[in-house]
Amino acid sequence: MVKFGCWLLPLLLVSHAVAESIWIEGESAVDSTAVKHPWYHSQVDRKQLSGGDFISHFSKDHPGEVGYDFEVNSAGEFDFWVRANPVQSKIGYQLDSGESEWIDMSRRQTGSVNIASDGKPDLRFIAWAYVGRVTLKAGKHHLSFTFDSTNEYHGSLDCFVFAPPDFQPIGVLKPDEIEAHQRELAESNDGWVPWISNQDAAGESPINLRRLNEKFAGEHGGIATRGADFIYRDSGEVVRFWGVNGPPVSLHGEELAACARMLASHGVNLVRIHGAVFDPKTGVLDAAKVAHVREIVAAMKKEGIYSHLSVYFPLWLSPEPGPGWREGYDGNMHPFALLYFEPEFQKLYRSWVEALLKQPGSDSHALIDEPAVMGIELINEDSFFFWTFSEKNIPPAQLAKLEAMFAKWAAAKYGSLPAAHQAWHGMKLPHDADDALGIRPLYQIFTDKTQRDQDTAAFLLETQRGFYETTSKWLRNLGYEGLITASNWTTANQAILGPLEKYSYTPGDFIDRHGYFGCHLEGDNASWSIRNGQTYGDRSALRFDPEKPGDSKDFSHPAIDPTYFGKPSMISETTWNRPNRYRGEAPLFYAAYGALQGSDALVHFALDGAQWSVKPGYFMQPWTLMSPTQMGQFPAAALIFRQGLVHPGEVVADLSLTLTDALALKGSPLVPVANLDELRKQDVQDQGDAGNISTGIDPLAFFAGRTALGIGAEKKADRVADLSDLIHREKQEVRSRDGELKLDYGKGLLRLNAPAAQGAVGNLKEGGVIDLTDVEIRSPLEIGEIVAVSLDGKPLADSESILLQVMSEEKANGFATEPAGEGLKRIINIGSDPWLIRQLAGTVRFKRADAAKLEVRQLDINGRLQKPLGTADQIQLQPATAYYWITKS
Repeated sequence: MVKFGCWLLPLLLVSHAVAESIWIEGESAVDSTAVKHPWYHSQVDRKQLSGGDFISHFSKDHPGEVGYDFEVNSAGEFDFWVRANPVQSKIGYQLDSGESEWIDMSRRQTGSVNIASDGKPDLRFIAWAYVGRVTLKAGKHHLSFTFDSTNEYHGSLDCFVFAPPDFQPIGVLKPDEIEAHQRELAESNDGWVPWISNQDAAGESPINLRRLNEKFAGEHGGIATRGADFIYRDSGEVVRFWGVNGPPVSLHGEELAACARMLASHGVNLVRIHGAVFDPKTGVLDAAKVAHVREIVAAMKKEGIYSHLSVYFPLWLSPEPGPGWREGYDGNMHPFALLYFEPEFQKLYRSWVEALLKQPGSDSHALIDEPAVMGIELINEDSFFFWTFSEKNIPPAQLAKLEAMFAKWAAAKYGSLPAAHQAWHGMKLPHDADDALGIRPLYQIFTDKTQRDQDTAAFLLETQRGFYETTSKWLRNLGYEGLITASNWTTANQAILGPLEKYSYTPGDFIDRHGYFGCHLEGDNASWSIRNGQTYGDRSALRFDPEKPGDSKDFSHPAIDPTYFGKPSMISETTWNRPNRYRGEAPLFYAAYGALQGSDALVHFALDGAQWSVKPGYFMQPWTLMSPTQMGQFPAAALIFRQGLVHPGEVVADLSLTLTDALALKGSPLVPVANLDELRKQDVQDQGDAGNISTGIDPLAFFAGRTALGIGAEKKADRVADLSDLIHREKQEVRSRDGELKLDYGKGLLRLNAPAAQGAVGNLKEGGVIDLTDVEIRSPLEIGEIVAVSLDGKPLADSESILLQVMSEEKANGFATEPAGEGLKRIINIGSDPWLIRQLAGTVRFKRADAAKLEVRQLDINGRLQKPLGTADQIQLQPATAYYWITKS
């Protein structure tokens, strides 16, 4: 690998003359009523504080007020930033004699750090937040802050700055220290380069993918379905969605608009707006959250981005004790499965949805009439057939309602409850009564499969599917014309209960699912955060590495996406979890295999910040999308997926079940295994083996072509292709029929060789000379992604505009680990901004006759033109350049 020396610094440094900035330390107040916290003020890591100190307030009696005097040399516009406590805080400010205003500490928040000396996650956090752009006259000024939180009026302020427009704060660095910091990064991280945006770069990006979207979302009448495809309603043109979960809830106004522009430029045409519009304890509608959803839809619409509404997730609600649907809840439990059967709760749920869709915004326009709303998801991650459906999760008062419904169902089927018990060979449960029937645990249902178990499954299916059907009809009667999907969840046993879950979704317009590629992250709060002391294992999907080191190869994968019931598909949550060093495999893997399988929508999780930031939000760290290997690879990946540059494969398995057999718990021969995120894995621990039935379908079939499953009244003939020429286990290879995709899972190398998209993902070093139809690649990278994609729709052999995209692995600045046993690492420093990528290296050679006439230009990380780099007959990859634009001169 090329050593990273000073010769490279000019390519990396964001060099510009620093205009006047005013940086003031929080502890330098000229007047103050702040009262220090009796102990936590001194129990902080002062190395993380500007000037080694800060000012804090904690009092039962009064707000804290602090004031500062400063002087401006030259009048002008400045960006006003504060570095203050963001946790449950309320901080206001007054500049000179202006109006007092509250600071939104979530606005463009960046660099959130735990400054507690003991590392405990309490109030001791500091983060930068953008206050806004202000105009300051030359001369003296006074600025005051007020700490006024509801929790002991607490607050703290490390520093604040009036900086030149477009300044981006980095920790304790003052504006005139940032360039030197970048130089230190370059010198101290041998073999790595920082991923930093050049704020001074200007001009349009030649790889801006905004052109792929409509002029505005809904331009062609919105989205409908035709067979297994999404289409534009008016034109009938097929559309695929490359989406994200987001945007961050903190964004409003121009910042939200800028986020929409950024997403569109990276090829995004769908956002899944995933969040509650109700109070988490009472379920009372929150009008401000409804208004924000409308604001997001409008901002995204302008950039041709559709919105998909995710309106309810049991984890968003912890009902306080109360009558009716809240009876038995204690403020800590979540209402798992309650929505399927509790009428009062269903009524409340409908009130949320109706308000969201029908309440007009400031423009008198309602979302129910908005063609930019692609769809609505009825329930997120809940099911009668998942482990959370159990007595411990449903209060007795609520479970009794379901048991009474089961008794009526069984009496209707058999004529009476005694007749039902007779059909069940006398099997009774403790909850059985004259007007109630108990429900056996799921493990017993899918293991024993007795007649009572089969009837229980049938009752649960009818109830769950009935909710989806009646709710869908209610939405149509309300006037909603967009698409509907039921849910997206997995089951306690995918082979046996999975078909019932999927069949319950059939009242919807398309079938959704979730899937995550985890890295065995364990330790304190590992389900939702990355912290020092946790352990994990690096894991490659291209080798089918198991999540737990030492286990056998795992051929399941979140990208596996069969077609169910001939309907379109969506994977509405999916990602490779951090801090897996193989995370860069994800975008091109999803794009290539999504295109091969005929997937219709891939929605990445999650856009928790709109800036290139390592820690935009403490909760969302394991899934951050604004990273070099994720959003940084969206341009080529979005082109491949949305434009179908890898062609759909042949149907290698087309299977069917009768509903009778599914209800008899006979299981399915087509079983994509669940891939849960860490947050939901805790719901399946200590539940025994939920293993699969023997299927006879090679799990590698999903990587050879398309698969399909149907459930109906009659059994149809199964069709399974001969895969002997596509799957070679002795060579550890699997390829598509047309050869556009070839996965060498022994080496961990995926080759893409389609007419308009060619490249390689994975262990490029092991690949040696990667000889493709129009491109030859050589690289020493053990983890890398190099792909050439046509920008003008022509094959690479004829294209006059080509994107060459290169990536390696990423890490946070300062990230450090130590060995922690077989295949595991222990995190000793989670790191901080900025992102670093391993130095890019290698050569790419275009083989076409006119390659020497194809000009190569380097682009910055925002896709803007930098300096030329010769011609395409021999491209020497530069250590810090991820994008190259190749054009015919």
